[in-house]
Amino acid sequence: MASPHFLSDAQLQQLAPQLQHYLSEQLAVDIGNFDARFLLDFIAERVGSEIYNKALQDAQTALAARMESLQAAIWELER
Repeated sequence: MASPHFLSDAQLQQLAPQLQHYLSEQLAVDIGNFDARFLLDFIAERVGSEIYNKALQDAQTALAARMESLQAAIWELER
């Protein structure tokens, strides 16, 4: 069974040239579009869930802070 792609074709099409440019400029490594797309998909598969989970944790933290702020504002109005 083939592994699912974590990035859409449109995302891969947009990101592949950026990765190619970065590798060429920073590491003097030239890779083709297919290899760049394959590498991006590999990286997304390996670290995508960790990045997603961290983003969810950050969103929960921000939401909790906002809820605390709203609760404080309500308590202030009740006085």
